[in-house]
Amino acid sequence: MSLLTPEWTAGLYLFAAVCFILALKGLSSPKTARRGNLLGAFGALVALVTVFLSMRVDNLPWILGTIAVGSAIAVPVSRRVQMTQMPQLVALFNGVGGAAAALVALLELQHSSEWWSALAIAFTILVGSVSFAGSCVTFAKLQELMTTRPVTFPGLPVAMGLVVLGALAAAAWLVMSGSFVAALVLMALGLVVGVLLVLPVGGADVPIVISLLNAFTGLTVAASGLVLGNVLLLVAGTLVGASGTILTREMARAMGRSVGGIMFGAFKGGSTAGSTTQSDRPVRSASAEDVAILLGYAQRVIVVPGYGLAVAQAQHTMAELASALEAKGIEVSFAIHPVAGRMPGHMNVLLAEANVPTESLREMDAINPEFKNADVALVVGANDVVNPAAKTTPGSPIYGMPILDVAAAKQVVFLKRSMRPGFAGIENELLFEPQTTLLFGDAKDSLTKVLGAVKAL
Repeated sequence: MSLLTPEWTAGLYLFAAVCFILALKGLSSPKTARRGNLLGAFGALVALVTVFLSMRVDNLPWILGTIAVGSAIAVPVSRRVQMTQMPQLVALFNGVGGAAAALVALLELQHSSEWWSALAIAFTILVGSVSFAGSCVTFAKLQELMTTRPVTFPGLPVAMGLVVLGALAAAAWLVMSGSFVAALVLMALGLVVGVLLVLPVGGADVPIVISLLNAFTGLTVAASGLVLGNVLLLVAGTLVGASGTILTREMARAMGRSVGGIMFGAFKGGSTAGSTTQSDRPVRSASAEDVAILLGYAQRVIVVPGYGLAVAQAQHTMAELASALEAKGIEVSFAIHPVAGRMPGHMNVLLAEANVPTESLREMDAINPEFKNADVALVVGANDVVNPAAKTTPGSPIYGMPILDVAAAKQVVFLKRSMRPGFAGIENELLFEPQTTLLFGDAKDSLTKVLGAVKAL
């Protein structure tokens, strides 16, 4: 017996859907992102409670026990994960969502009697399996459990084509017969497609694949809504699928690449990563005191944060250094590249955690014309997003990617742990230019020394 009338159920589902839409709107700005996130979580809670109150729920102890076990795993993991590992966590969450949708569709097969329902089930099983397997591979790449470089082998395009054809044949078999065996074959082939799809992607393109797989998961959730006759799942899945697709296209545009080129470039013999060989060419290095002098007597400083800043957990020290420079009358801005770090908005979230004012964060198109007026460009842990090869070297894996025009600054200071290339695996010619100075060491340790020297000026 349900405790809610159909009218109340529909109204609460509508309320939850509005919460999801407003949550996406809130996530479009750093100022409202936290509120948007909380609003989306509240909408999900309303939807969950509505499900329990609007229908007779069988096997309630099993359901509650599963929720308890999942929460016991998820809460500690989410609280302990570092900001540098957030993309891996997103990849795992996304993969679990795709797998859940595929399993639900598999179980609903026995209740399906219409061809369109079988078609939705086949779509959900196939795309959910692709999303799960692909997300697991992206997690392994970002976590460096396997190489981040593209993994290819002779005959990969042929193998991929045969597996896709097999999956489509299994999907047709499932729709025509409703066979549980066909569903299991389809799921297995979907897992293989997911692995083969993501293995050839490497370098800085992996975060874009995470966004694309997120869109896939959204589509599977929407299809699950059709299978279960649940309007809220249909709305929520459509929102995730649409937003994930838009984000994927915007990230690809920021890289100066097409989505097709990112996903299938390696199939044609290309590569999304270069050599990881460390250069032994001479560079100009300096001490923390030398860098402090450059900064302390500048009028305009532009900071370019990157993944190295996140790895070193140096955002608070960086914020303190910016405040110390501003106290001396120096103008400080932060230049944010759309794909700096390992996911969109990575640097915005990192610096917001350190209470850097939102107005100090400048997007690439807005800040690029100002580099020529900067006395010092301070690059902390970034590499590929400032690499001139994106403009000057056809054939480079990042050629055509819009970059921050750091080379236009009067002086460039790189804080680097070593001379190893960035995530794309290619050498940065800017490191060898006469206006460039390098300060080697852990970013947090180096910034702490620079901060002390700036205060002593």
